[in-house]
Amino acid sequence: MKALGTAEVLQMIDIPRSKLYYLEQKGYISPRKKVIGEKAYRFYSAHDVEKIGLIWTHLRRGLRYRVAYQMATEELRDSVRISVKVGGGKP
Repeated sequence: MKALGTAEVLQMIDIPRSKLYYLEQKGYISPRKKVIGEKAYRFYSAHDVEKIGLIWTHLRRGLRYRVAYQMATEELRDSVRISVKVGGGKP
């Protein structure tokens, strides 16, 4: 998946722009930024988008930001472990 711009992420995840930027402000996500002229554009990797989606799911369930972030991070870490175990081994 190519990097997505802010508008694409907002539409895909249906998260308010203010919440998305708050995640960045708190250091929970770190989109790549590209300055063009006087504007800075954010680009989100597939990993960023997955993390944002998980955090937003937990926030909608009523969890606080820190807890939602911790749970999303654990879920992503667990999914990497599972894929390494499934995909691990010799070809």
